[in-house]
Amino acid sequence: SSNKTLVSPGDVFELGFFRTNSRWYLGMWYKKLPYRTYVWVANRDNPLSNSIGTLKITGNNLVILGHSNKSVWSTNLTRRNERSKVVAELLANGNFVMRDSNNNDASAFLWQSFDYPTDTLLPEMKLGYDLKKGLNRFLISWRSLDDPSSGNFSYKLENRKLPEFYLLSGVFELYRSGPWNGIRFSGIPDDQKLSYLVYDFTENTEEVAYTFRMTNNSLYSRLIVSSEGYIERQTWNPPIRDVERVLVFSLDSQCDAYRMCGPYSYCDVNTSPVCNCIQGFSPLNVEQWDQRSWSGGCIRRTRLSCSGDGFTRMKNIKLPETMMATVDRSIGVKECEKRCLGDCNCTAFANADIRNGGSGCVMWTG
Repeated sequence: SSNKTLVSPGDVFELGFFRTNSRWYLGMWYKKLPYRTYVWVANRDNPLSNSIGTLKITGNNLVILGHSNKSVWSTNLTRRNERSKVVAELLANGNFVMRDSNNNDASAFLWQSFDYPTDTLLPEMKLGYDLKKGLNRFLISWRSLDDPSSGNFSYKLENRKLPEFYLLSGVFELYRSGPWNGIRFSGIPDDQKLSYLVYDFTENTEEVAYTFRMTNNSLYSRLIVSSEGYIERQTWNPPIRDVERVLVFSLDSQCDAYRMCGPYSYCDVNTSPVCNCIQGFSPLNVEQWDQRSWSGGCIRRTRLSCSGDGFTRMKNIKLPETMMATVDRSIGVKECEKRCLGDCNCTAFANADIRNGGSGCVMWTG
């Protein structure tokens, strides 16, 4: 824990010991930013109590040793043949990896920090499920601005019929991104399309994961979950020495709060009150509704007859959760409508993917 550090090729990231709140951690930060901005912490929940700390490879594992050589953190790997040497390396993209010295193929890494994020998603890092390794990678906030231990807020992918991200406080949902629609998560506004970013979402037998890439490598961009419970994209532009902040969600975002308006209603910041019943529905409890207590939601005015019913089209709306939905990617929207009309329990339908005029079918029941 003297001032020795590892620096990534390209000089973007630096890995070393740092101190905050009189405790010591092994972490990673941007090397060139004028103020320390940490992007990863190894021993966040097991700090060193003093400055005596060592990171070393021992028995084919990376370990952090405190005073009297007690281990406070380890990569905990078991299987390995002893034939080739192991090396630890900080890559240009900020991934700290352990690998065989004679094999630097990414698929053969023995361990990588990208599999164990803290509060930050960097370009090329993935959030979500690695089904082969049985890993779910998610973000957990710092406890406070100067305490990197695991905080109250987590941002994780829930593998529903259509996967989507949830911001949680403990076990309570605060926000959801809406499901992926082929281009983006439907509840994250279009103005999040930043010219220097490409988003990518993969769903197959090996992974269900989200990542982003930079098209302009002179910018540093990251997605963070803050200790106050907001999700923010921060992009640092070295030439102008300035950081651009784009809020994805904050606890003040009225219409993004989880289940803000209750069943059969929708939220619109341009109306007063913001909660509105869907066409054909009325508030379940008018008194409560008038007092701006909307959680009871709305109720259908006329019961469905299950023949001769039709649909009303709702645009620019975050798709509902898909726990109670069925997804069939092999049919289009016309067949989808026909199927929904033929099922008395079906209440709504949509395209699963909006690219190229739309494809796939999601049907909601109940």
